[in-house]
Amino acid sequence: MYYFGHLFHRMRLKAVLFFFLYTVTLSGFSQPKAVTAFPLDDTLLRNQLYTSALKKKEAMIAALSGEFKTEMKEVYESRFDLIAGLMKSSRLVAEPDAHQYLQRILEKIVSVNEELKTLPVRLVFSRDSWPNAYSIGEGTLVVNAGLLLRLKNEAELVFVLSHELAHYYLDHSEQRILKSIRSVNNASVREELKKLSRQEYGTGAAFDKLLMTLAFDARRHSREHESEADQYAMRFMGKTGFSAEGAMTCLRMLDKADDSTLYASLELRQLFNFPDYAFKNRWLQNETSIFSQLKGDSGGLTTAERDSLRTHPDCPLRMAAMGPVISALPAGRLFLVDSTFFLQLKDRFAAEVIEELYREERYGLNLYFALGLLQTGQQKTFAVFAIARAMNAIYSAQLNHRFGLVVEKENRLYLTDYNLLLRLLDRVRLDELAELNYNFCQQYSKEMAGYPAFGEEWRIAQQIRNKYTH
Repeated sequence: MYYFGHLFHRMRLKAVLFFFLYTVTLSGFSQPKAVTAFPLDDTLLRNQLYTSALKKKEAMIAALSGEFKTEMKEVYESRFDLIAGLMKSSRLVAEPDAHQYLQRILEKIVSVNEELKTLPVRLVFSRDSWPNAYSIGEGTLVVNAGLLLRLKNEAELVFVLSHELAHYYLDHSEQRILKSIRSVNNASVREELKKLSRQEYGTGAAFDKLLMTLAFDARRHSREHESEADQYAMRFMGKTGFSAEGAMTCLRMLDKADDSTLYASLELRQLFNFPDYAFKNRWLQNETSIFSQLKGDSGGLTTAERDSLRTHPDCPLRMAAMGPVISALPAGRLFLVDSTFFLQLKDRFAAEVIEELYREERYGLNLYFALGLLQTGQQKTFAVFAIARAMNAIYSAQLNHRFGLVVEKENRLYLTDYNLLLRLLDRVRLDELAELNYNFCQQYSKEMAGYPAFGEEWRIAQQIRNKYTH
């Protein structure tokens, strides 16, 4: 997944390269204490993963030579910063049972593919919420919890891992690094950068345009890598005994991942309508241009450029290309390791994603996932607690003028459901927010009587509401 931030003409080569090469961002948020208990992370495992990545980085830097040695060193250092940020943060899943399960899945692939046996792989889960998996390029492969939540079986997971292993085996990351370095050092690009540095006005916009042009070009070349990785993935997967149909169903899901939510559409008018406090239509009425943009306004981007911004572009073409390959492979099974644990892990990750978003103080998205979980009827007590906690945290942020730091603004790139929730949070007054959470907690107070963490949030909600009623 690519993220376009604010780019300034002061950016040096290192920052430009980082823009091209990496598809995840590190959290820079404070981490308030999360109440819910999960299996403890293995500190030794976390340290082993970090040390292994550090040694690989040092070895790669020591082996550098040639024209772009300095630039490559900077990229390797930046890449390790990215890895270290994951390894040292709460985003990394270092729970022994989850990690061991993932290694068992990996072993199913590696054990039957001789060419993969010599690759040093660090395969980990992260608690990141977006549906993605990625190879960082030096042996670290990451599967986001947000992706596992959307997978239906181990065969789909095996396809994902086979695809990322193919990227690593084919050295796609190093190829992309060299292409990016050559692009930035291209004479015409360097001349354009010099021109921009002499401009007094409009430099930021011009620089954005130049970098976006280069980035889209890099994306088009990466699509060639996706096709090649798919071919090798099917070769790797075809020997495992897993059903190759998992590749097709996985791609169908990924094709919709940017356009559909993990849960059913949020019924905000039902979720926040109470006998003693009715939902107010003004919280959602008068749609802004955000939604017309979502329905078709390109916002200045061409159709091809908008498709380039998708997390998983070209899925229909990839499925069409893989169809004949899949039909030629022997039938396989959807589960071969542990179907029970796979489903248990999905349930656990549904809550852990919410906890991680809370730790990162991303309260809007935290509330969005908690409301979605509540609508499923699964893990109801946790979902109710998480909603009450998020509402209290958002109230505190509003009161202390930190709302913009913890709740995002509507954005045409977000799902309509999420935008509606953001609109509601932006429009409710402090006293209304206090009433909403008070009535929400009251609605569940009896059935949550045995949940101490909820009891604390309910007490806080009562205190807040009393400020406006006495």
